[in-house]
Amino acid sequence: MTLKEDFDDYIKNKVYEHRVLRKMSQKELADSVGVSKQTIFVMEKNNYSPSLVLAFRIANFFGVDVNEIFSYVRKDEKDD
Repeated sequence: MTLKEDFDDYIKNKVYEHRVLRKMSQKELADSVGVSKQTIFVMEKNNYSPSLVLAFRIANFFGVDVNEIFSYVRKDEKDD
C-alpha cells in the first residue's frame, strides 16, 4: 500500500475566490507568483497541492494569512 492509498487527505483552497475578487486572470496571478497558468488552473480545481513556499507566496500576494486561503482536509472530514 502506498502513502496515497493510506491517506486520502488534501489541501483545499480559496485561490479562485481571491483571484476573482481582484478581477485577475489566472495568467496574471500566475505571473505575479512565479508559476504557470496551468498551475493556477489545477490548484483552483483542487487537483494540485502547492508547496509551502508557493502557498505563502500566494497568501502574501493577496495580503492575507495563509490559513485564509489554504486549509488541510482529512479523509474523515470530507463528508462534513
